[in-house]
Amino acid sequence: MEKKNLRIVFMGTPEFAVGSLQRLVENGYNVVAVVTQPDKPVGRHASVLRPSPVKEYALAHGLPVLQPLKMKDEHFLDELRSYHADLQVVVAFRMLPEVVWAMPRFGTFNVHAALLPDYRGAAPINWAVINGETLTGVTTFFLDHDIDTGRIIAQRQFPIPDDADVEYVYDGLMQLGAQLCTDTVDLLLSTDGNAPSQPQQDSDAHHAAPKIFKETCAIDFSLTAKRIYDFVRGLSPVPGAWCLLTPRDANAPAQVLKIYKTAKTHESSAGGALVSSAPDHKAANTGESTAGGALVSSAPDHKAANTHDQPTRVEVGTLKAENRRLFVATVDEWLEIVELQPAGKKRMAARDFLNGFQHPEHFLLK
Repeated sequence: MEKKNLRIVFMGTPEFAVGSLQRLVENGYNVVAVVTQPDKPVGRHASVLRPSPVKEYALAHGLPVLQPLKMKDEHFLDELRSYHADLQVVVAFRMLPEVVWAMPRFGTFNVHAALLPDYRGAAPINWAVINGETLTGVTTFFLDHDIDTGRIIAQRQFPIPDDADVEYVYDGLMQLGAQLCTDTVDLLLSTDGNAPSQPQQDSDAHHAAPKIFKETCAIDFSLTAKRIYDFVRGLSPVPGAWCLLTPRDANAPAQVLKIYKTAKTHESSAGGALVSSAPDHKAANTGESTAGGALVSSAPDHKAANTHDQPTRVEVGTLKAENRRLFVATVDEWLEIVELQPAGKKRMAARDFLNGFQHPEHFLLK
């Protein structure tokens, strides 16, 4: 069978899926219909309906679009059957019932943005970066009854540089996934739908990739600098890691602060400078390790104790500014904050933030 005769129904919603749909269309594959999520209400009163990126691309190229509320709706199933698809291709869509994925004679395959069985779930790109992975990739697999567990058809690897954020990995995997998508279709064509595949090897050692919520994005400054560095870039630019800019004065309100980029300093935050909220506080240098984040005093009249008798420690979340650069203390090292967004303002460089931010020692990040 030639590719122009293979009837394909494509299913997907976000921009990530557009890469694969575009490659199919531009390379002459016969996409007969597109299935995507219903338009999403947006605006102050949810009065405007926003189509998905996949719908926008499909309509721009004259492709029929189906937007079922429920995948088992009989009207939708009848309409889907009417396209007589030989194959269904799924990229970043919802879980499908068997009545849908078993419909085509060549079956249904999914393009997943990870090297399965690692990172099964809704947010594999974010979690791979958050966990400090140096290698990820894409997988095509046949759908079955569970999420991301079907037989693997093919995989491609993608390296993650140490300074890459999730946007970089997203863009790279979108293109790599599109290539693997058409390669998998070609393989199915050449084997008359009988492409070789391998079962996934389950193991408790594999990472999960659950959906990310607002509370997932809260930064824990009691972690190491390396873990926070990876956490921030794994959520940058969307949805964005956040924390609370908290005055040491308990009577003042905290403000949400998003952090988009940090830099490792390899400068120990333990056993170095003693930091206090007091404007006139002078730091003591003990030269002793202070990992563990014991608190320093916030009292305005605090005076350093005898450092030979009791080591001083920097409280995690403590801020300091040096040469128009902003740093925060983690459990082991100072971490530079490079780009951030205060509540109600635009994303900015930390040096610009410091222009209007006086006495960072009066605040903690929590």
